Amino acid sequence: MFDPRQKSRVISEGADKTANRAMLRAMGLGDKDMLQSWVGVATVWSEATPCNVNLDEQGLVVAEGIQAAGATSRRFNTISVSDGIGMGHEGMKASLVSREVIADSVELMMRAHCYDGLVGVAGCDKSLPGMLMAMARLNVPSVFVYGGTIMPGIYKGKEVTIQDAFEAAGAFAAGKITEEELHDIECAVCPGAGACGGQYTANTMACVAEALGLALPGSSSPPAIDKTREEYLRLAGKTVVDLLQSGLLPREILTKKALENAVAVSAATGGSTNVALHIPALAHELGIEFTLEDVDRVSRRTPILADLRPGGRFVMLDLHKVGGVPVVLKAMLLAGVLHGDCITVTGKTMAENLKDIVIPEGQEVVRQPNNPLAPEGGLVIVRGNLAPDGGVVKTAGLKKFVHTGPARVFDCEDDAMAAVQRQEIQRGDVVVIRYEGPKGGPGMREMLGVTSAIVGQGLGYDVALLTDGRFSGATRGLMVGHVGPEAMDGGPIALVRDGDIVTVDADKGGLTMDVSEEELASRKAAWKPIQPRYTTGVLAKYAKLVGPASGGAVTG
Repeated sequence: MFDPRQKSRVISEGADKTANRAMLRAMGLGDKDMLQSWVGVATVWSEATPCNVNLDEQGLVVAEGIQAAGATSRRFNTISVSDGIGMGHEGMKASLVSREVIADSVELMMRAHCYDGLVGVAGCDKSLPGMLMAMARLNVPSVFVYGGTIMPGIYKGKEVTIQDAFEAAGAFAAGKITEEELHDIECAVCPGAGACGGQYTANTMACVAEALGLALPGSSSPPAIDKTREEYLRLAGKTVVDLLQSGLLPREILTKKALENAVAVSAATGGSTNVALHIPALAHELGIEFTLEDVDRVSRRTPILADLRPGGRFVMLDLHKVGGVPVVLKAMLLAGVLHGDCITVTGKTMAENLKDIVIPEGQEVVRQPNNPLAPEGGLVIVRGNLAPDGGVVKTAGLKKFVHTGPARVFDCEDDAMAAVQRQEIQRGDVVVIRYEGPKGGPGMREMLGVTSAIVGQGLGYDVALLTDGRFSGATRGLMVGHVGPEAMDGGPIALVRDGDIVTVDADKGGLTMDVSEEELASRKAAWKPIQPRYTTGVLAKYAKLVGPASGGAVTG
């Protein structure tokens, strides 16, 4: 029999813990509270980003649901880093690092205070996988809750998202829009609380949480400000108490099949390439081997069924209006690309949860299985003499899968961005940005500023870009991220020179440079790594601990 108080008994019982309980009584807990299961409610609330700005309110509602179900809630907070605000400068180096800090801090709070269960409420990009990793690591009854998407902005009668702001900056630099138009777009794209509206990393990982079975069905799509979220928040509180009674644990839910479902929903929705980092990292917490080959295999068998930005037309709000993530999952189940036998936090299987879900007629957001947007999913792994350990391409909405051209090499994102702004990148070029990997950056910066500037200048399908860094979920065009081994480890990307002819082939899965093995060996013999960019502090520590992107860029 599972003991629903197996953690909290350490403190709630015994004369030797009198002083411990005295501290709890100082916060208003009484005898009844002591004898109930204790549930941690972890949120990533902060005023650093609109994605998380109302998560303290959401955490309060979860706590009310826990109390009403007969358990004792204990709320706590962890950090959050805004990818959007951190984009294009040194701040982006903190983004991926924050995933590890979030997972670690949730673990420490849960272990230190002997909480029996966990509800995690997350909003911005890295807080979602960080919270999921903590749940896998702790393996106590857990429910994941997404903080919700932002409402789309309106500019000149059309829906706009943060992607439009980044691309507008490139258009302004190219003289295609005025300063007044740029300002108007800036003021329009983010109308309030919530995570970026397209199928970027946050919304992708929210879909992933439902596909994994750790989030309640339908809970991922309501906007952050939507009142219907309260129903899911209270239900999350009740559900975690139910799990404490049944003893269903995250590691019984998070099987390899569930991880495949997670990749499949990302592929089916044209989701973020960051999934190729976060799912292997989650698998690492579980002791499950999950490689880039698994990502590629699952994606190639999964059709694109949802027409979502940046590769498509719609945003998360539009998906919510037609029934949310369960509609996508039902389409996947009917297409035979979803493992329906996986257990979920409801205590039912995925197929049982989806039994009564229908794909609405007369809408264009989610396709019927026999009418996909593309026969294969939106994630492709490329390999070759430039990327022996692989690289990741988002192919959803991609119009050009193969590009060959001369390399334009930069040793950091800032130099590449400066060249783009000076309009030095020409049609046909292959932009190479290196020493931006997990170790070399350190922190594996996203390159949305550069890619958006290229697209904004009208070069999105005439230029390819590859990097040992990574991309935002809002990136579009023929862009290869996670190129490994990274430059700091002496990978072939460190040996590329200006003018080398590089071929990106997202159709056949290739990434090569037309340089002989003898010449590469000569360059490797002469190569020396750059000096570490940080010698103290968290980034220096991270650079020493972090593993390769192909394994999820984990630190433990």
